[in-house]
Amino acid sequence: MPADSPTHARRERGSALVEFAAVFTVLFMFLFAIMDLSRALYSYHFVADAAREGTRYAMVRGSTCKSWTTACPAASSDVQTYLKNVPAGINPKSVTVTTTWTPNNSPGSVVQVQVQYSFQPIFPLIPKAALVMTSTSQVVISQ
Repeated sequence: MPADSPTHARRERGSALVEFAAVFTVLFMFLFAIMDLSRALYSYHFVADAAREGTRYAMVRGSTCKSWTTACPAASSDVQTYLKNVPAGINPKSVTVTTTWTPNNSPGSVVQVQVQYSFQPIFPLIPKAALVMTSTSQVVISQ
């Protein structure tokens, strides 16, 4: 059969369609994987920033804090409530905050805040097990 026959042209169109479908599928798999990894990076950035914000909140609200507008001294529940006001895109039910003071909540002591977040991927080819992201920050109480 000559290369310029109508039957040959139809076969070429069919193979181009199959090639396009294969490339299109792979391209969209990469795009969705990149979007999910971007969500994971955003979540990790949130976790790291939340740990720093939590230690700062507890640091300035030690046992000698004198304020009429905020909780003084800060308790573990106060730090957790402060960090539960999360930005859009993060599920507040998946955030766990643990605050410890060594030895106590007085100036010169160390406050440590650990934030955990269970990230749930949405890309269908990634296993559905949650990825637990953790960040810890500690600082010396100033007041």
